Amino acid sequence: MATDPVADLVVAVHQLEHPAAQALAGPVWDYVSGGAADETTLHDNVAAWSRVQLAPRTLVDVSHIDTRTEWLGLPRQHPIVIAPTARHTSYCGDGEAATLAGARASGALYVQSSLGGTPLADVGRIAASLDQPWWFQLYIQRDRSFTADLVHRAVAAGAQALVLTVDTPTLGARDRDKRSNLGSPDGVPYPILADAPLSTATDVPAHRRIYNPLLAPDITWADLEWLIAESPVPVLVKGVLRADDADRYVRTGVAGILVSNHGARNLDTVPATVAALPGVCAAVAGRVPVLVDGGIRRGTDIAKAICLGAAGVLVGRPVIWGLATYGAAGVSHVLDILRTELEMAMALLGAPTLADLTPDLLWDTPRP
Repeated sequence: MATDPVADLVVAVHQLEHPAAQALAGPVWDYVSGGAADETTLHDNVAAWSRVQLAPRTLVDVSHIDTRTEWLGLPRQHPIVIAPTARHTSYCGDGEAATLAGARASGALYVQSSLGGTPLADVGRIAASLDQPWWFQLYIQRDRSFTADLVHRAVAAGAQALVLTVDTPTLGARDRDKRSNLGSPDGVPYPILADAPLSTATDVPAHRRIYNPLLAPDITWADLEWLIAESPVPVLVKGVLRADDADRYVRTGVAGILVSNHGARNLDTVPATVAALPGVCAAVAGRVPVLVDGGIRRGTDIAKAICLGAAGVLVGRPVIWGLATYGAAGVSHVLDILRTELEMAMALLGAPTLADLTPDLLWDTPRP
């Protein structure tokens, strides 16, 4: 692991992908980088952002750029969030501790995966020592009583909101993981779920594996209603692509919606998240914040997301690239690059605040 991405002239997040691939070669890198089936959506998640063109305003005073925002009463310096991703201990010796330190240094909100490599109590202790806010990503388990206990453990550890993943009742067709048999619970430590009861046989061969013993395939709207009632903190949902679902989620009482296709790791040939974002935002109509993940690689991607109605973005794989190559410094550098590029994009668009990033700054939107 190197020590200083600034000295090494890392000026764009994509520069970290190749050294991360070298550091994590083999099944771990396949897990990080892979998508479902033919990986059509995986590639389009990135490419689709570049197809959205910008229409900058001119002669606007942009001598001061303000990226501040607020979600659920939590003020943030910028609209970039670290997405929940599994097992940071597989990418860096310090694991989630390094990611939390990088988040703190860059002023980013952190979302802890329930498949993380660090126990919840330790995550909470580290976050508290850094004064770092965090949310907890949750899968509803087959054992609902265990799920309820997990919710209360996360809140007791300091999680300020829950992010329920709703798009993963089963595994996706992750060919790379099948070849390496990754995804079997044997030998894969998930300390947060260490005591979860496994009610499904775990000896199904990889090529026939559909269900995951750690994921409930029978969750319904009733479970969401139960979770909202059970949770002492706000509940957001992650994995929404359809506008009609988005409207129903809001009416059911969620505090926010994350437009996501699970990093293109579940169902291939679903749309890129940027394609789904406008419909979801229109259906939500400002009732709750909408965030989006999937393929964010440049500050212009973030500007486009906000022009389309998002309140913020989540970044996953690039954070792992930074973590695997430079540890906490790599995490903060990835986020600093994206924030700086966002500020540049805002200035060049004639948008000194996030509120000024409006749909008319997109080329295909009718303008005055």
